[in-house]
Amino acid sequence: MFQRIINACVRFVQRYLPEPFIFAIILTFVAAILAMPICRQTPLEVVEHWGNGVWNLLAFAMQMALVLVCGSTLAAAPVVKRGISALATLPKKPAGAIALVTGISAIACWLNWGFGLIVGVIFAKEIARKLPGVDYRLLIASAYSGFVVWHAGLSGSIPLTMATPGEALSAATNGVLTAPVPVSQTILNPFNIVTVVLVIVALVAVNALMHPKEGKAITVNPELLVEEKGPAPADAATPAEKMEQSPLLSWLVAILGLGYLIIKLFVRGGALDLNAVIMLFLFVGIILHRTPLAYVRAFGKAASGAAGILLQFPFYAGIMGIITGVGHSGICFGTVISDACISISTPTTYPLLTFLCAAVLNIFVPSGGGHWAIQAPIMFAAGANLGVDPGLTGTAIAWGDAWTNLIQPFWAIPALAIAKLNAKDIMGFCLIDLVVSGLIICGGLLVWAL
Repeated sequence: MFQRIINACVRFVQRYLPEPFIFAIILTFVAAILAMPICRQTPLEVVEHWGNGVWNLLAFAMQMALVLVCGSTLAAAPVVKRGISALATLPKKPAGAIALVTGISAIACWLNWGFGLIVGVIFAKEIARKLPGVDYRLLIASAYSGFVVWHAGLSGSIPLTMATPGEALSAATNGVLTAPVPVSQTILNPFNIVTVVLVIVALVAVNALMHPKEGKAITVNPELLVEEKGPAPADAATPAEKMEQSPLLSWLVAILGLGYLIIKLFVRGGALDLNAVIMLFLFVGIILHRTPLAYVRAFGKAASGAAGILLQFPFYAGIMGIITGVGHSGICFGTVISDACISISTPTTYPLLTFLCAAVLNIFVPSGGGHWAIQAPIMFAAGANLGVDPGLTGTAIAWGDAWTNLIQPFWAIPALAIAKLNAKDIMGFCLIDLVVSGLIICGGLLVWAL
């Protein structure tokens, strides 16, 4: 019965899910068409809202691209790759391989989404090279499934934004949050930690159970997964070449960057915000690649994975412009969705409904920054009126932003590029993970709110 459900989900996705860029275009027109009757906006207003929003997320897009590229480059460091290769020899059966990929990817995504996503896919490819009979589609889907805990982890943009002091925090929340909310009340809250652990355990079990029976798995020729090796560094003959291959320069600049982070976090008591996470992985990666030239080459190779972000982010920013745009009617599409959630909420159900609201919005705006812009002014004020802890409100938004990424192909683009697969190859399995993880997250938010 379970395998029939899985097969039906896979067939459905294979038939109806388009390429991610096409998906973004379709969502643009869906949002535009819905905004006109719901918000009583004219076609001209909708077009203007879209055009005005296209370039509104450039800074955030740069941060997201750097998180991805710096995490990818760190994952490509020789010492990290050797560790991955050693781990790939551990599983002896396909189901065990799927479970191991899921667990490692999820834990790594909790630490840093870019690092975890890439490490998971690299690990999955390494297992596919070493273990015959394992379903390659499910391997990559398992590596991506751990992404659901991203916003509940250390690189979650919403909790880190809440922990960042400044006038922007108060302005974004209409004065509700006048002081930063520390990560101890969001990411590191015991309720959140327990929910993360339960989600990871459930995904490990479900993904392992989804593996097809022997003889029905879709495998890949290991020779197709062999990576091209970059050129070996030539002997340093000139002063410039000696600088390019100098570990000393790598250590000096890494000490500078990591020293700043130590001062910021432990001396000045600063927050572990998004920029701090990017700096951490940037300078640790520089150390692990040993020389500046090796890091530059690895960084350049990883940068190609950000192509999908750079192409699609303006379109999703345009969709966000439609969702947040206010016309002559004075009605905003995002406000309509949020108000519908608030109107039926109680102090106990408010976090759950906030999560579901964020999950719907994430289909149109798969960006923590986008969610923050749309929901922060409304949801924190409503939560305060109901007496809901702002840490819980922010965590509910963050979980909603992460949850439907399992069926939103936008963030799978880098992983799919490395795996040489299409979104439709993995999203059928991810649909099952969506249901399982959603039940656990909903239960966790309800218990936290009691």
